[in-house]
Amino acid sequence: MSERIVDADLTPEEIAIEGALRPRQLSDFVGQARVKSQLGLVLEAARRRGGTADHVLLSGPPGLGKTTLAGIIATELNAPLRITSGPALQHAGDVAAILSSLQPGEVLFLDEIHRTSRPAEEMLYLAMEDFRVDVVVGKGPGATAIPLEIAPFTLVGATTRAGLLPSPLRDRFGFTAHLDFYDPADLEVIVLRSAQLLGVELDPAGAAEIAGRCRGTPRIANRLLRRVRDWAQVHGDGVVTLATAHAALDLYEVDALGLDRIDRAVLDVLVRRFGGGPVGLSTLAVAIGEEPETIETVAEPFLVRLGMIVRTPRGRVATATAWRHLGLTPEAPLQSTLDLEG
Repeated sequence: MSERIVDADLTPEEIAIEGALRPRQLSDFVGQARVKSQLGLVLEAARRRGGTADHVLLSGPPGLGKTTLAGIIATELNAPLRITSGPALQHAGDVAAILSSLQPGEVLFLDEIHRTSRPAEEMLYLAMEDFRVDVVVGKGPGATAIPLEIAPFTLVGATTRAGLLPSPLRDRFGFTAHLDFYDPADLEVIVLRSAQLLGVELDPAGAAEIAGRCRGTPRIANRLLRRVRDWAQVHGDGVVTLATAHAALDLYEVDALGLDRIDRAVLDVLVRRFGGGPVGLSTLAVAIGEEPETIETVAEPFLVRLGMIVRTPRGRVATATAWRHLGLTPEAPLQSTLDLEG
């Protein structure tokens, strides 16, 4: 069982870079003003009491800073941080092993908490409320539950699908926060800060261009910054300007709205091959050669947020905005379908 998780898509160098770019204190965290204010109050109250902070649940799409906030919570409380994930906790014994080894006041970050198994969840209930776990010894009628006291701790749970959490678990968190997509102005500040940490010479116009194409997500903004930096070092003088950002992002197939190859493939299939829809998810996935889960979790949320597709009982439908983005005029039958669905 591993208590440390990393993104399998990142190289060791990129993992180190990601860690270096994360802010360490709440005052350095850019954006999410409402969450920052509320969380700051929770942490300040815990410091003044001299005890552990309430358990914290962070929800929202990937890449918005849930892992970063977990590290900030530990730093602000001057406490060690333990990291694990829901898929790693499949048995009650896994939870008991981790909880029994926690130091007083330690912060336990549980990523993808919605993927924790039911037996492990049920053990968390008692641990979160009474700082105790019941270890079952033996089997059958002779089994005995031995109560085991554990050190007070703060659980920080992160999830991209809060609706999958059972109510008994969700209700045990003292503070729940939902992270929203970032405004371009905040993303521009994040890009400029990351460029300074990476030693990249970046002008404001180049930063604004990267911020406008990163889908409202800091993780994507930092990734695009590194790719634009690479282009500037290979094809330019190392300085990231507006022209440099344009050329690099065009090379990596990220358009002015932040749509990438998969996004455009979905729109192209919907509009050009199926006349705007409606098209079922499985049919759409086969047509573009991707898994249905990839479309549903990666491409679709962003396209829906841009108003380019709508989800109907009969399938996905491309809106007039999608047609215009592809340089086409919506067909009359499609427009009637959209009017009826709307």
